[in-house]
Amino acid sequence: GVCYFECPAGKGVFAQPAQLSGSPAATSSAPAAAKPVAVISASPTAVAATAKEDLGPTMLPSKEKTADGSVSLGQQVAWKGNKATVRYIGNVKFGAGEWLGLELTDGKGVHDGNVMGVCYFECPAGKGVFAQSAQLSGSAAVLASAPAAATPVAVVSAAPRVVAALAKEDEGPTTLPSNEKTADGSILLGQQVMWNGKKAAVR
Repeated sequence: GVCYFECPAGKGVFAQPAQLSGSPAATSSAPAAAKPVAVISASPTAVAATAKEDLGPTMLPSKEKTADGSVSLGQQVAWKGNKATVRYIGNVKFGAGEWLGLELTDGKGVHDGNVMGVCYFECPAGKGVFAQSAQLSGSAAVLASAPAAATPVAVVSAAPRVVAALAKEDEGPTTLPSNEKTADGSILLGQQVMWNGKKAAVR
């Protein structure tokens, strides 16, 4: 899980100076049988974990419409006077009942569809909100009901630790800094060398 350098897949190996040709350390020493190179590979568990991180959080499936059929996925609605598009319909982890995930066309939201580590839908940061159908205008359920005062929307934001963890995953693995040359100065970073009769570049 540690990134030492970057190169095309299947082209990286680790070796010691004495195993290389094309450097003063190798040419000045007496010929000797090449020592086996220790090839370090990640364990299946680490590979699976890295692949899972690369894929990002799994998005929960959305219903096509609300239980009463008044609001459909992708429908244009209004929330507190702001135009919005319905991006998610279904249950949520932070409250009971059926909720609608909205992407605001104008106005300011509170998230990007990811709430407390659960991805319900995707939209630009600060454009996502959650509401219930009774809080919207532009749906059959609201138009058929008598006018009523809007119920405050429960605004749920991710905890700071969750945000920091997600940001760290998005950055990918950190590349460790390399020395400019070997301890004896015989090999430089970027130098062309030979390993087991094959051309290679020190990375």
